[in-house]
Amino acid sequence: MEFWQIIILALVGVAAGWINVMAGGGSLLTVPVMLFMGVPGPVANGTNRIAILAQNVTAVATFRRRGYSDFKLGMSLATAASLGALFGASVGVHLEGEWFDRVLALVMIAVMVLMATGHDKVKPIGGEARAQNLVAGHLLMVGAGFWGGFIQVGVGFILMPILHRVMVLDLVRVNMYKVLIVLVYTVVALIVFTSQLELLWWTGLGLAVGNSIGGWLGAHTTVSHGETMIRGVLFLALSAFIVKLLFF
Repeated sequence: MEFWQIIILALVGVAAGWINVMAGGGSLLTVPVMLFMGVPGPVANGTNRIAILAQNVTAVATFRRRGYSDFKLGMSLATAASLGALFGASVGVHLEGEWFDRVLALVMIAVMVLMATGHDKVKPIGGEARAQNLVAGHLLMVGAGFWGGFIQVGVGFILMPILHRVMVLDLVRVNMYKVLIVLVYTVVALIVFTSQLELLWWTGLGLAVGNSIGGWLGAHTTVSHGETMIRGVLFLALSAFIVKLLFF
């Protein structure tokens, strides 16, 4: 890739990192841009993980500095997701084309329904919200991890209802757990992609700079503006991406 292309990807990565931490779907910006620049689908899918890893390292550290961290439950959920990611990435290295767009749009519509009907079960942000339905949450994490390892695109829209609707966590803590889970299973997925494909490491590092800045901004926005801001960003992002997937 030319240097100017990496600069463009880094700028796109800032927006993608912010969207990923706030709601999800940032990879719907970065992966298509790489495809437009001529990067093969599986390589773009794998290279994107370099940026996702950096973004979530930054976000986890930011949440911790702001007083939001629970590594015991977070690592337990991340381990379950990593099991799914191992199998998902093994399929994702062979992924070609855009046939998954319609499926992803349906997943997003389902998420919108779940989030819209589950608000009354959310505990106050200022309280010490404890996770519920731990067994169901861990089992569902395996499936979420499979999707994350497989394509990554839109995995936040799957993780958020599991943490929010099933485990009954407020949306600030949802994002706190989400970034740790994605960080851990991305390591597993990246190992699989690296072992079977020749990734674009300089491109990935340029994108990682942008995603890291966006992840830092997203974590601060989450803590500062709370649930109302997150819900608004989530629904706007979902609506825009559903239109894109179905009609463009």
